[in-house]
Amino acid sequence: MQATFAAAATLAFRPPQARAATGLLNVSYDPTRELYQDIDTGFTRLWASQHGGATVQVRTSHGGSGAQARSVLEGAPADIVTLALAYDIDALAHAGLLATDWQSRLPHNATPYTSTIVFLVRKGNPKNIHDWPDLIREGVQVITPNPKTSGGARWNYLAAWGWALRQPGGTPETARAYLKSLFAHVPVLDTGARGATNSFVQRGLGDVLVAWEAEALLATREIGPDQFDMIVPPLTILAEPPVAVVDRNAQAHGTTELARAYVDYLFSDAGQKTGAKHYFRPVNAAILAENQDRFTPTTTFDIASLGGWAKVQATHFADGGLFDGVYTK
Repeated sequence: MQATFAAAATLAFRPPQARAATGLLNVSYDPTRELYQDIDTGFTRLWASQHGGATVQVRTSHGGSGAQARSVLEGAPADIVTLALAYDIDALAHAGLLATDWQSRLPHNATPYTSTIVFLVRKGNPKNIHDWPDLIREGVQVITPNPKTSGGARWNYLAAWGWALRQPGGTPETARAYLKSLFAHVPVLDTGARGATNSFVQRGLGDVLVAWEAEALLATREIGPDQFDMIVPPLTILAEPPVAVVDRNAQAHGTTELARAYVDYLFSDAGQKTGAKHYFRPVNAAILAENQDRFTPTTTFDIASLGGWAKVQATHFADGGLFDGVYTK
């Protein structure tokens, strides 16, 4: 457990001129460490087979999605970004690092895998947690990361918000009241999803972790099958983490062809099967069907139903937004 969930050291970014054209930097979000280790192996093997044995080195940096996007804005020389939410890549596009139509360049709005938001509980579910109302019962401590820095945390928050809106008589006011109650049960906000998982799994904090489905499945099936259970709420959000080539950086590094081949690989059969292996839901319907026993059916709503990322960001996560009002610690 310690080895799998140990926090990876922040990648030391080398200046672009020091990096060979056969190397790529993928700046990614927190729960994808194991996924991209496997993807990188498969991609470099395929590239070598198609290019006369040419060696490619792929490096990956992980952290909270918002913090990772800011690092690229501040000069981290990412050739590729694989972040938790489209808003973070839009910020790079608005800064001129890639085209604003980046989502139209790849299938499925540039999202190779989807996920959803679930609950990870202690084995046997001692607090009897099954749905969103159970998170605000007296005596329940909830672990979730900080929406200011973590894309996964924003999905968590919006899953709760969307659920509350969809209850009988639900309004923005009742949803705000639910979120305020929920965050009153949160003892600590980690900066990223993997940090929150570490707090729950390794440090033993809290009664329930609100998490990416992939993180919860990794914990229940590989890390601690005798320690944790996963609970899938009846209504939750469809999480769509997208990918993109950072055009300006890739052009400067001479890696555009390589970077495009890498993101294309994510949508290939091999890339889709690797995603399923690491508990991300493939967008390829046939490969999803082959792996259906890995995933629990549930009802989901998407970000568009909440107004889209630009509206959601301004309303909830900008300075002075709703999140600042509901989290008062």
